[in-house]
Amino acid sequence: MFNTGKFVGKTVLITGASRGIGKEIALKLAKDGANIVVAAKTATAHPKLPGTIYSAAEEIEKAGGKALPCIVDVRDEVSVKASVEEAVKKFGGIDILINNASAISLTDTESTEMKRYDLMHSINTRGTYLMTKTCLPYLKSGKNPHVLNISPPLLMEPRWFANHVAYTMAKYGMSMCVLGQHEEFRPHGIAVNALWPLTAIWTAAMEMLSDKGGEAGSRKPAIMADAAYAVLSKNSRDFTGNFLIDEDVLKAEGVTDFERYACVPDAPLMPDFFIPSGTYDHKFAPGAGIGKKKVAHEAGVIEEEIKQVFASAKRLLNEDIVKKAGFVYEFILKDPVTKTERFITLDLKNGGGSLVDKKTTDKPDVKFTLSPEHFAPLFAGKLRPTTALMTKKLKISGDMPGAMKLEGILRKFTEGKL
Repeated sequence: MFNTGKFVGKTVLITGASRGIGKEIALKLAKDGANIVVAAKTATAHPKLPGTIYSAAEEIEKAGGKALPCIVDVRDEVSVKASVEEAVKKFGGIDILINNASAISLTDTESTEMKRYDLMHSINTRGTYLMTKTCLPYLKSGKNPHVLNISPPLLMEPRWFANHVAYTMAKYGMSMCVLGQHEEFRPHGIAVNALWPLTAIWTAAMEMLSDKGGEAGSRKPAIMADAAYAVLSKNSRDFTGNFLIDEDVLKAEGVTDFERYACVPDAPLMPDFFIPSGTYDHKFAPGAGIGKKKVAHEAGVIEEEIKQVFASAKRLLNEDIVKKAGFVYEFILKDPVTKTERFITLDLKNGGGSLVDKKTTDKPDVKFTLSPEHFAPLFAGKLRPTTALMTKKLKISGDMPGAMKLEGILRKFTEGKL
């Protein structure tokens, strides 16, 4: 997606712009000569997450834009108002607001502390609402004014709620702002849209969450930046109230080469959360596509593959990986033919670790429910846990960050580097 220069002199306030998707969008618009308000909390570097509002501002200036770094807590009304007033004072107004700041905790109801629940709702839903409300008077007089929320389509499917209902509620709150405010702001010519990635996007936060295990199936933040550029280029009076997927936006703009966005070219893609069933399933499988090719496994073949997994585990598990992991995983193998259940426990919390063909605890940290034929491919790296979840080959309950961490563990398992 080429820069056209149409954002020169436009003022864009982006929350959570010190790193990741927010910063990538800022840099894309800066190449046109836009004024970027870097609104984020990070004033000093995080030990595991690089980037501050000041380092982002420096990059924006080098890219050709003008930058205003603002220390902003989107939960705090005083902080938000101060940043908006400072932006208006420096640049004369606000033309575009991008609500990107977000908090995540992929935990079930029992595991979600109320302070974590409050954090997600106060940043995701309330923060988006507050920032939009505060910018509104200036957006009304903006040039082709847009509000863009980095939030998902509103899919009312139980699978997107069951494992992390608190997070889904908070994230959907951002999308509900789009649903309501696009119609409310229509008389003012202010567009309000949502943009969401089709695949996982590889950022420093994603690297930390997945223990460096998901890069091969992810895309670079540049795809979201290019898609945002296309959306914000639309006439704000005509293009509003849309729940958009990044790849769809770029296809409509004539983009055909998506390998440029791949972190690892030709690697099977890993879908993001909140992607509609069926429509994109063919994107997330090596070869012909998930759900369109059934491989007939005889019971003896499946059992032999499972035995090989046990043999590999015995050889590779050690205390070092247990120290890094700290979770007990239970795999419930449900045979669709015999209707029987088989329990396999991967203990990466105690001693030197173990993989045993039985249930060892009533309270594993994470439970995976799947068909026996998918167990060995999961350990062999042929089926990614996240992809299996999105395509309904796998159900997960319990500690979702622990489940995400398994992605990196299984990658090392496949490489024989445990």
